[in-house]
Amino acid sequence: MVNKKLNLETTYLAGGCYWGLENLIGQISGVKETVVGFSGGFISDVTYKDVSIGNTGHAETIMIKFDKNHLSFESLLFEFFKLHNPTTPNQQGNDIGTQYRSSIFYTSNSQKTIAKAVIKKVGESNHWKAKIVTEIIAFNKFFPAEEAHQKYLKKNPDGYTCHFKRNFIFL
Repeated sequence: MVNKKLNLETTYLAGGCYWGLENLIGQISGVKETVVGFSGGFISDVTYKDVSIGNTGHAETIMIKFDKNHLSFESLLFEFFKLHNPTTPNQQGNDIGTQYRSSIFYTSNSQKTIAKAVIKKVGESNHWKAKIVTEIIAFNKFFPAEEAHQKYLKKNPDGYTCHFKRNFIFL
């Protein structure tokens, strides 16, 4: 048996309430680790309570480590666009506020280029009947949420989520 070394890459995605998004992203083959937290804002060391007020500039974000030997960044993004509605500014389902916006926080120029190409393909697919409003922003800082929010739906199987996987094909 050959033990192939992991080829990990990290990205940060926001697409509404992070509980449901983390749960679904964690089920994607090749995803090795997820952590929920906050990114994109102007206040350091924020908490869930701070961000839920809606004036920190932060989005509820998932840090994702994935094995590039099994999952490309492009494929991960296509899955991301099946799990949330990227056409509703600052909203997912009943959750409304800037903390629920759709964002890709890229960590390299390659991720930025791929994100732009994926958004173009998703928009051209016409699966979403409105314009894609997902922002592509250079990653700056990530603040992990409190432990109670990590793997929330595994701890609380009947907990709230507005995320589900759509059977879209973008290619």
